[in-house]
Amino acid sequence: MPVAVDCLLLDFDGVLVRHARHVRVRHLAASTRRSAAQVQAALFDSGLEQRHDAGLDSALYLQQLGAALGTPVSIAQWQDARIAASSPQDGVIERVERIARDLPIAILTNNGALMAQTIPRILPTLAEALSGRILCSGALGGRKPDPAVFVQAVTLLGTRAERTLFIDDLFVNVRGARQAGLQAETASDSRSIGKVFKRYGLA
Repeated sequence: MPVAVDCLLLDFDGVLVRHARHVRVRHLAASTRRSAAQVQAALFDSGLEQRHDAGLDSALYLQQLGAALGTPVSIAQWQDARIAASSPQDGVIERVERIARDLPIAILTNNGALMAQTIPRILPTLAEALSGRILCSGALGGRKPDPAVFVQAVTLLGTRAERTLFIDDLFVNVRGARQAGLQAETASDSRSIGKVFKRYGLA
């Protein structure tokens, strides 16, 4: 029988939104007047995006991206491309909005630190509830599924692991959360997250 929940901790890509990498690449290519192949190589094939996710300073990340493309890349250009590629799952968002009226919510995502200021633009109806509660691997210095990242997350959020419910679309991350003592379940759409909420008495 699941225990009572004091905090809802959510993955971002794969749960709250669908991320289309090819759309992001095309959008950034258009804004920098470079080819999609050039952007793909500079951002992903080079490992630069993974280094940002792992803690590379955001200003240095953008500087290195610009150097690889041969043209400066602004925060606005980067954010616009990420926003264009991120499609909120409306059914999931609506369910989370209802939960957020009575329960603290937060995000834990394997993304660079720039996403902390970008997510509120992607999820404007949840922006207030998420204020100061968007945790990115790039700022934490570790990635899911490392149990230490979940321990750090609940400490920063001021909640207890055993009373925090974490939801991710990847079971490997759920397993890491459980190892850290959190309640954790997989879900990737409105129907599956609704079942989880019902199981924990949140629906």
